[in-house]
Amino acid sequence: MGHIIPLLEMAKRLALHHGFHVSFITITTEASAAQTQLLRSPNLPSGLHVVELPPADMSTILHDDMTIVQRLCLIVQESLPYIRSVLRENPPRALIVDIFCTDAFQIAKDLSIPAYSFFTAPTALLALSLYLPTMDREIQGEYVDLPKPVQVPGCNAIRTEDLLDQVRNRKIEEYKWYLLSVSRLPMAVGIFVNTWEDLEPVWLRGLRENSFFQQIPIPPVLPIGPLIKEDEPLTDFDNDCIAWLDKQLPDSVLFISLGSGGTLTSTQLTELAWGLELSQQRFILVVRTPSDASASGISAPRVHGKDSRSWTGDPVLGSTSGGAPPPSTGGFLSHCGWNSTLESISHGVPMIAWPLYAEQRMNATVLTEEVGWQRVQWWVKEKHSGTGGDREGKEMRRRVRELQSSALATLKPGGPSFEALSEVAGTWTTTAH
Repeated sequence: MGHIIPLLEMAKRLALHHGFHVSFITITTEASAAQTQLLRSPNLPSGLHVVELPPADMSTILHDDMTIVQRLCLIVQESLPYIRSVLRENPPRALIVDIFCTDAFQIAKDLSIPAYSFFTAPTALLALSLYLPTMDREIQGEYVDLPKPVQVPGCNAIRTEDLLDQVRNRKIEEYKWYLLSVSRLPMAVGIFVNTWEDLEPVWLRGLRENSFFQQIPIPPVLPIGPLIKEDEPLTDFDNDCIAWLDKQLPDSVLFISLGSGGTLTSTQLTELAWGLELSQQRFILVVRTPSDASASGISAPRVHGKDSRSWTGDPVLGSTSGGAPPPSTGGFLSHCGWNSTLESISHGVPMIAWPLYAEQRMNATVLTEEVGWQRVQWWVKEKHSGTGGDREGKEMRRRVRELQSSALATLKPGGPSFEALSEVAGTWTTTAH
């Protein structure tokens, strides 16, 4: 879902704001129920048509011990004939693919269709990914054993302990698949990223101006974000939680959700529950069944603190009427997934980082060092100050509201992200096949 949501939001913007008829091609093999429900929503724009590919037969290809990236790439490979058939039958003006679907670049080339990638993670990870083929050629041994941080040309250094899971062990199949996927990115006509100029200026500037990337060369990097989930159907229990939030004081409730792809161990969940209870702060906790074996789980209610609520599911921060959280939502304890990060900023809610997997450690470091996010201690200090006057807390709120204004402005006509997408879309309307 972490990739599907921004891709779908981009498709919706092309249909609603730029006048395109958009075909959203989706691979149904091993698709989750949540993905199916999202893509079959009756609220999709009339100009957006979801094309569901037939399931591929993976019975002799996939194995239970395969990692998620390996499974995704193999499923995409087996779905390529269906993709080719759809594109040949009705050639589009352009093809935009996810990072794990770069196999389709060759099909687009064969059919003379301009092909783009939408890199749904932060630009920091894009920069590392574009540098990765060079690292693979020039560095011996494991990247996590390097004596110094990884210096991406023209960008900030990345601590080895923050490297994403897929590159921490070069011997596993997942690393090889990820390397293959990102090594194809220079084949794209352009790379869209779900960010905006004010959020990641150093990384965007490095990709555009540094001689290393110019010599590859990489295609134009086009920030078109923040694209976040705009609407979310509410259950009766969701409405109950929102009604409770509406009765609380402004900035008095901590919202805790650790995403759709990761869970805590039993010990971690117990410690979190005790910490929330002992903090004497109001909170809403989205709980999943703890897992001591893997980073996935099934939602189930477990913890109820004093003056608190817990509920199941995969809510987004803005799952309320009008798309914004109630004023009582004062902080967001998050796994630092990129979608959750963008939601937090777009709604002006400070975030506390608890990275769990994938590139989330990198996201957390970027947020704390470059954006000004703080660690868990901030929330406790500010709330126990009695007046909310803690300097770090005030600065954190000032910074997030500054970025919130920037996020809203960049997506409006005349804003950098709106115009970046509009300019590229304009080339599609003037280019004939």
